[in-house]
Amino acid sequence: MIIDIRQLEFRWQADSTTVLSIASLEVAKGECLFVKGPSGSGKSTLLSLLAGVTTASAGTVRVMDQPLERLGSVQRDHFRADHIGYIFQMFNLIPYLSVIDNVLLPCRFSARRRGQALARAKDLETEARRLLGHLDLDHPELHRRAVTTLSVGQQQRVAAARALMGTPELLIADEPTSSLDTDRRESFIRLLFDECREVGTTLIFVSHDASLEKLFDRTVDLAEINCHATGTVGA
Repeated sequence: MIIDIRQLEFRWQADSTTVLSIASLEVAKGECLFVKGPSGSGKSTLLSLLAGVTTASAGTVRVMDQPLERLGSVQRDHFRADHIGYIFQMFNLIPYLSVIDNVLLPCRFSARRRGQALARAKDLETEARRLLGHLDLDHPELHRRAVTTLSVGQQQRVAAARALMGTPELLIADEPTSSLDTDRRESFIRLLFDECREVGTTLIFVSHDASLEKLFDRTVDLAEINCHATGTVGA
């Protein structure tokens, strides 16, 4: 089990209302899980907890058998850098870096990810180019361009390659396809599946678009498992 949540309670302040209350949630290693829910059901809050950006007010969030609430903030930062890839809704690419340099970023922050990338290729750039190629960005001249010159769909795939660099055990995708049409969304997700399954990465994919859930191993409706969903929690 790569994720094991038990009796989770989360509130922004000690004296404020509980915004997430999840009795249990388990995710198996290598699973591709679709998490759906309307705005306000707590999707982004849950991802923040899984990534160790925030910690539970009560209960346990275990990732790779590590209770994240027992780690200090610096320890959680290191854990996230070593084990978790994150595809943001707005991609969060570094505008003044090239495509290839954006993909290489995880290896600058994690010696573990760097070592795992080098175990798959003769050097880091070769591994970065392999990932870009698997995500249909296999044009060498494009790899040296600034990411700001790319289309939205291309930027999305660069963000995915960066998140996958160094084979993290867990990949979190937060509404990464919201700006794409249906055909492009499905194509991107299938490419993501191929890479995750090749290296055994677990995928947690969050979206409000329920039409995508048919592509995934399993679906969790956060509005159903969050006992405190009120419509005002956040994304």
